[in-house]
Amino acid sequence: MASAELQGKYQKLAQEYSKLRAQNQVLKKGVVDEQANSAALKEQLKMKDQSLRKLQQEMDSLTFRNLQLAKRVELLQDELALSEPRGKKNKKSGESSSQLSQEQKTVFDEDLQKKIEENERLHIQFFEADEQHKHVEAELRSRLATLETEAAQHQAVVDGLTRKYMETIEKLQNDKAKLEVKSQTLEKEAKECRLRTEECQLQLKNLHEDLSGRLEESLSIINEKVPFNDTKYSQYNALNVPLHNRRHQLKMRDIAGQALAFVQDLVTALLNFHTYTEQRIQIFPVDSAIDTISPLNQKFSQYLHENASYVRPLEEGMLHLFESITEDTVTVLETTVKLKTFSEHLTSYICFLRKILPYQLKSLEEECESSLCTSALRARNLELSQDMKKMTAVFEKLQTYIALLALPSTEPDGLLRTNYSSVLTNVGAALHGFHDIMKDISKHYSQKATIEHELPTATQKLITTNDCILSSVVALTNGAGKIASFFSNNLDYFIASLSYGPKAASGFISPLSAECMLQYKKKAAAYMKSLRKVQQSLEKISKLEQEKEHWMLEAQLAKIKLEKENQRIADKLKNTSSGQLVGLAQENAAVSNAAGQDEATAKAVSEPIQSTSLVPDVESREDLIKNHYMARIVELTSQLQLADSKSVHFYAECRALSKRLALAEKSKEALTEEMKLASQNISRLQDELTTTKRSYEDQLSMMSDHLCSMNETLSKQREEIDTLKMSSKGNSKKNKSR
Repeated sequence: MASAELQGKYQKLAQEYSKLRAQNQVLKKGVVDEQANSAALKEQLKMKDQSLRKLQQEMDSLTFRNLQLAKRVELLQDELALSEPRGKKNKKSGESSSQLSQEQKTVFDEDLQKKIEENERLHIQFFEADEQHKHVEAELRSRLATLETEAAQHQAVVDGLTRKYMETIEKLQNDKAKLEVKSQTLEKEAKECRLRTEECQLQLKNLHEDLSGRLEESLSIINEKVPFNDTKYSQYNALNVPLHNRRHQLKMRDIAGQALAFVQDLVTALLNFHTYTEQRIQIFPVDSAIDTISPLNQKFSQYLHENASYVRPLEEGMLHLFESITEDTVTVLETTVKLKTFSEHLTSYICFLRKILPYQLKSLEEECESSLCTSALRARNLELSQDMKKMTAVFEKLQTYIALLALPSTEPDGLLRTNYSSVLTNVGAALHGFHDIMKDISKHYSQKATIEHELPTATQKLITTNDCILSSVVALTNGAGKIASFFSNNLDYFIASLSYGPKAASGFISPLSAECMLQYKKKAAAYMKSLRKVQQSLEKISKLEQEKEHWMLEAQLAKIKLEKENQRIADKLKNTSSGQLVGLAQENAAVSNAAGQDEATAKAVSEPIQSTSLVPDVESREDLIKNHYMARIVELTSQLQLADSKSVHFYAECRALSKRLALAEKSKEALTEEMKLASQNISRLQDELTTTKRSYEDQLSMMSDHLCSMNETLSKQREEIDTLKMSSKGNSKKNKSR
């Protein structure tokens, strides 16, 4: 358990570490992408700055040029103003000078017009440059805002990862402390196990010496007394009666009882389903009370009316199978003869399903062709027809596997023992498939009943019949689910109980040998009962022998008392007169006669006392001693038998202890291996913890440095943008003033 917990913790830590590494890679990629984006933005900012400076220089040159032109225009205007009064005064001086001034004026006008157009073009270029600058500034501002939000998000992610890494480190440190404490406890347990193993080794050595001597003695007895080994050949071994496992039989009977209850529920649901289906045919799509139903439905109704003769035998077959499993039998596949009967009943029911399936499908098609059938109802009928086909198929599949399980009790070569587990697994899968199909039938029939209830021609009789069919389908679904879950829960027990059979053999060879084994088992049970009666008779005999010895001792004591009394009377006779002697002699004769009668009665109960004289006879004493020693021999023989039985019991206990000691050795080796693995895993985890901690610290420092550099670049970009804003504002003010 400790190794399993450690392995589970190691797996969880490895998964968390892999997740953190994946997140770290994603963050690294994001940081690299942001660095590339910031570098690209820097290049764009440099290019925009260069273009802005170029435009600023052009703007300055144009401004200077405009100033020059303005001054020149002013000079020309002054000259024109001065030349006009002179022209008035010297108007008459000549036409040559006027023509010259007129040509100069046209030249000046053309030059001025060109300058005005150039100035207008420059203003347009300046306006476009200003608009482009504003657009670039807006883009840079939005980009700056997104970068700031992304930087804040990255910072939050970094903070969250930092907290998570710190929590992980703290958790790993706590786990490390717990593992250290656990390793210490495991070391203590290992020391205790070493001490116990040393003690067990000493006990094992002593037991081995004792058992080796007993084994040699037992082998010599077996070689001398046993005529042949009947476990050597499987044909003979199959006739041996296996050890009676009462718990196994009670478990199998309980399981058979539960299966009987489930089959009874399933049989009831099937009877209701077929009966209510017959009633539905009589009232829909044509009510037989109003009009004649089709010949197809008449035949289908006739077949459905016979459903009880096919469904009831399933319950009877399961009941016979349950009654055949008793506490005194041996329940394996070779001895369950009644399973063949249940398989035959199931085969007959499947023949019934095959017989009614075409009529059922044609009946559904007839409903679809009816004028009352809508498209939704037609779709439900098609689904139900497919479900009925699947239900018949799954019943056929289930019957195939049950027939295979019934083969070992009738045909020994029909199914190999290696295929038992696969057949049982397929039975469980078929039961689950039956449950799934019944769920589909319940779903589709519920939808069909809902649609039919909404029809304007739906009668109360149809609604009631649909509800009854739906309740029977629900009962079938529940019964199938219970049987499937019941079989799945007991599947491992079924597979494990297949090996229950004769000792040191693969199983029963044939049903005949299994039947012979059951007869031998009954004879063995009768023999054990007779032995129990003999044992009780021997106990009664021993009690009677004890009572006999007791009464013999009582008789001997009474005889001794009588001798003493006779001796006392004889002493008194010597001291009395002759008259008194005669009276005493008569009295003595009467007493001796009474003693003779007592001895006669004692002879009827036990061994007789030979003499009634005043002095005991030697032969009677020898008989008493002989009888006493015979009783003691009988008692010692019973004690010897009891000691032999105790020695056999002790031998069995010693074998069990040796097995337990071997298991303890194996568990000790497994624990040592687990402890080594645990120590290796602890050291490996410590190394990984230190490396991950260092890598996390390095990554955090790198990420913090990168964030600082990003903040610095962002601050620089903000400053450059502010300077650009100020310069653009100054240029715009200058242009406006111009």
